[in-house]
This record gives sequence, C-alpha cells and structure tokens, in this order.
Amino acid sequence: MAAISVQCCIAGGGPAGMMLGLLLARAGIEVLVLEKHADFLRDFRGDTIHPSTLEVMHELGLLEALLKLPHQKTPRINARFGNLALTVADFTHLKTRCPFVVLMPQWDFLNLLAGRAGRYPTFKLRMNAEVTEFIREDGHIVGLQAATPEGPLTVRAMLIIGADGRHSVVRAQAGLKGVDFGAPMDVLWFRLSRRQDDPADPVARFDTRGIFIMLNRGAYWQCGFVIPKGSHAQVKARGLPSLHESIAQLAPLISDRAGELRDWESIKLLTVQVDRLRQWYRRGVLCIGDAAHAMSPVGGVGINLAIQDAIAAANLLAAPLRENRLTDKDLHGVQQRRAWPTKMTQLLQLFLQKRVIGRVLHGKGGKSPVSPPFFFRLLARFPFLGWIPARLIGIGFRPEHVHTPDVWNDRR
Repeated sequence: MAAISVQCCIAGGGPAGMMLGLLLARAGIEVLVLEKHADFLRDFRGDTIHPSTLEVMHELGLLEALLKLPHQKTPRINARFGNLALTVADFTHLKTRCPFVVLMPQWDFLNLLAGRAGRYPTFKLRMNAEVTEFIREDGHIVGLQAATPEGPLTVRAMLIIGADGRHSVVRAQAGLKGVDFGAPMDVLWFRLSRRQDDPADPVARFDTRGIFIMLNRGAYWQCGFVIPKGSHAQVKARGLPSLHESIAQLAPLISDRAGELRDWESIKLLTVQVDRLRQWYRRGVLCIGDAAHAMSPVGGVGINLAIQDAIAAANLLAAPLRENRLTDKDLHGVQQRRAWPTKMTQLLQLFLQKRVIGRVLHGKGGKSPVSPPFFFRLLARFPFLGWIPARLIGIGFRPEHVHTPDVWNDRR
C-alpha cells in the first residue's frame, strides 16, 4: 500500500479543488489533489466563467493565458417570455476588468489551473484516484484512503477538503448533514449545430410549451430543454419525434436542426438539486463548492460560487496550515465567510424556480402567453436596469479576492 503525507489533501479536481490546490501550493502548503477520473474531459458540465472568476484569474496573472484558449464572450443574456423579448442581464455595465461571461470547455480551464499549479514544488495531482474512506485514530480523522489503478493509496493530512461535488464521499464519510430545498425541474443537455448568421447571445425561452436554453459555443449550440422534475422516463417514452417537435416549437431558429438528435445517447440528463450543509466542517475536514451546497443551474453561478469558496478557504487557512496551528475555529471561519452569499444566491434561485420555472412547467399559464414576473417587465421597459441581474450573476453577493502570497516568487 502506497502512502504519502501532506498538509492538505483535496478530494475532487473540479474548479473548487483545482483553484484551492493552486492557491495553497502557491502559498507554500504541501497539497495533494485527488481526482477520480483519468482526465477532465466531461461534456455538459458548467462551462461558464463569470466576471468575478475572470478578475481572480487576473490577480493570479492567468487572465491572458485563459483568454488565449478557445472561448466565446457573452456580454448579455437574453430571454423571451411568450411574445416579450428582453435582455435579462447586461454585463457591459459592470465596472470590472472583463464585463462579460466566458463560455469555455471546463477541461481547458482545469488544465490551465493544473498546469500552473504543477509549477510549484508543493503541489501534487493524482488522477484516477477515488477517495473510499477516512483514516481515524483515537476518534479523529487523520487521513484517507483512495483507490488507484496501482492499488490502494494512504494519505495522511492535517486537513481534508471535500471538493468532490454533490455526491461527495468526503461529506458522507464525515457524517455532515444538509437541508434539501428541492427543485421543480431537471434539464436535458444536448448539442445542435450553429450557423454563421445565427445570433451570438445566449437565449432562454419561456413558453406555455416549456423552457428552452441556447448557449453559443461557436460551432454549435449547447441546448438545455427544461423538464418537470422526475419526468425523464416519460419524455423518453414519448420518443424522439415528440422531443424534436417540442424543440421546433420552442426554438424556431433551429427547428430544422432538431433532427440532428438521432438517439438518446447524445442527450444528457442533469438532475437538479438545491441543498446546503448545516455545518460544512468537522475536525480535520472541510467541504466547499457543491459538496457543501449544490446549486440550481439558474444563472450558471454554481462553478463561480465554488471558486469563491476556494479563494476564501485559501485566504483563511493558508497561514494556520503553514504554521501547523489549524483549529475548528479556522474551519468555522470559512463557513461563516461563505454562508451568507451561498444562502442569498440559493434564495434567489429558489424564488425564480418557484415563481417562474415551476409555474411554466406545471402549466399554470394555461393557453395564454406566459406572463413574466414584474421585475422582468421592468427590465423590458427600462433596459438600463439590466446591470442589477448582471451584478448578481456576474459578481455575486460577496466576491472574493486573492490575499495569499506567492512564496515561491517572493523567494526568487
């Protein structure tokens, strides 16, 4: 059995785990990131990088490298409620270095973070390493075991970070309990081709026939067909022709391309859940990102909120880890810092799920056109108000900034 000792072991090589690993290694902390997959190539993950994260990339000196990767800039998010077209969020009004959202394959973003982190001698990344259980001594968690192709791996660490998503093994092993707030929908994700003369901005269509989302990915549209929670089996039972017809009705622009979906293998189900841990930590363990609070896809803010968690955790924990004086109070400080923006974001998502998405999906609008909520009607009448949702989506309630040092650069 292979064994290793580090100051911090991070379970999960997603945006939160990789960002935290980079920041801690940069600050001189011995850190090991365990990613259960062999690579980062998973399709239809959250691919939006918001202005708050772009600002952090600038602070790390990585913005130029990021924007050299293939991407699409999104300065606005548009929507249509029945016959009413409006701009929901206009990021061009934000006073930030990058007043737009970047759409980029998540694997490119993660590879960039991993590449930069790998320059620091205190950073290690193990792919194909899945956490299985904790190591406990005298009732305390002192490490974990992971399964790898080469056999079991034992990791001893002062701190274990659960950044392993909404089905977190770390959260389960630590016995941390949460509150499930429910969601009225799931989402079917798929690709349809995009033409040169198609519009560039994302569009969300709310209609009595359903909800349809289109994200510009350059050569194709990444599409989301929102369905009532738990109705995937019924949708499949109705067959692909029925799905093609629904797409054509909801998105006339691409009605002639619905037939590109020839089998269900090309259609991925996103099971939506919204939950939050009551306590994010116990001695020697801290959960962040989706492991601490699964977010709705509304606004695409989940990844960026997770990255904000990682930055706050690095800012608050780097010194205690380096000086070997980490306590529960330090871990509580991370939750205290991030609980309020998490709660406020989820409250906003739950409001939109109940007042907009749920009403559309359950047919409360009848046969008449969908009536948008009052604030959306205001947006249509006074477009300059688009900076408000742009601020909430693009920056969030408590944006974090990098305060940890680059000790290796300082030494040079």
